[in-house]
Amino acid sequence: MTGETIAATVPWTARAPGAAQHTLDDADAFAAVFDTYFGEIHAYVAQRLGPDIAEDIVAETFLTAFRKRAQYDPSRAGVRAWLYGIATNLIGKHRRLEARTLRALGRCGPDTDAPGHEESVAVRVSAQSLRPELAAALAALDRRDRDVLLLVALAGLSHDEIATALGIPYGTVGSRLSRARRKLRGRLGEARDDG
Repeated sequence: MTGETIAATVPWTARAPGAAQHTLDDADAFAAVFDTYFGEIHAYVAQRLGPDIAEDIVAETFLTAFRKRAQYDPSRAGVRAWLYGIATNLIGKHRRLEARTLRALGRCGPDTDAPGHEESVAVRVSAQSLRPELAAALAALDRRDRDVLLLVALAGLSHDEIATALGIPYGTVGSRLSRARRKLRGRLGEARDDG
């Protein structure tokens, strides 16, 4: 399911954190949502796919949200969960790149020679959060399990927000998260035993 598909099939309305509800039909309201969530969504995508492709994915996330803004319903979920859902589905289009990146990090660690301050910060953050063993273990997970785990670990979404973002039942979030954690513990335990 693409970002466009999830935005088209689920009705949404904007609910900015700590603010009164408003619709995203107003350009200023949408600009406020963009300003509030761009950095957070960018950091999530950059940690999953790397800083090079993050700009494109985040731009496509907000473009999709803008195109589908009239269908946003605050009674369903917050705008944050909606944006993470779109971004995660767009990341799904690049799942081979994500798996390749994770496997490469698992083999040799992150590239520390990234040019530019912004990219070097992103690489350091990724390096700190993705040790080679963890990256390899994440690459071995099923994409759906990895999506749930990383929405918790990188984005800090609740089970309810993840269920809404991915369009899956609440119980499925718990099952996928439990399975992913169990597999990671097993793989990381094996890596420690081998090392």
